[in-house]
Amino acid sequence: MLDLDHYQAIIFDMDGTLLDTMPSHLEAWSKTTAHFNLPFDQAWIHSMGGMPSAKIAAVMLEAANIEGIPTEIAAFKMKTFNDNPTSADPIAHTLKVMKKYAGIKPMAIGTGSMRDTAERLLRHANLYEEFDYVVSSNDVEQHKPNPDTFLLASKLMSTEPNNCIVFEDTQLGLQAAHAGGMDCYLVTSQGFEFHPAS
Repeated sequence: MLDLDHYQAIIFDMDGTLLDTMPSHLEAWSKTTAHFNLPFDQAWIHSMGGMPSAKIAAVMLEAANIEGIPTEIAAFKMKTFNDNPTSADPIAHTLKVMKKYAGIKPMAIGTGSMRDTAERLLRHANLYEEFDYVVSSNDVEQHKPNPDTFLLASKLMSTEPNNCIVFEDTQLGLQAAHAGGMDCYLVTSQGFEFHPAS
């Protein structure tokens, strides 16, 4: 078990870090790209985890040199995601860490998901009440790899960024944590990889 005693607060990404929602997101993107005649690259989309759907759609359109409305594509993707039974089971090794420090240290979610989706998934997994704050894509203008999501979470918890530890599963999230001056554990299928801020 990880020893996080020297950190004052903990920030968890949600999708792919705390909840195993990535397969459902990828399935929704697969259906969305087929509907809009866009190329589907599963590995690339997975690497964009933490970025709001409208931004992913904008990058897709630009890369494919296709005219389209990113918000329309994102709305279709989110409807597809929300209409399907979502696999949102907690990721066991991350859940253990969260349970160990619940009620002991301030904890926040820092996610690229929209607020209503994040709250629904966390409530479905019976985890919503475990967190002091949920920072979603609705709460910041600059999303991962920018640090704003994590910086807002640390501010809400009244904790300096360098006293927070972030749990993430993507390079974008790791970049965001480091840009905010925070150490980060990358969540892998085998466990955790520590990446200090400096």
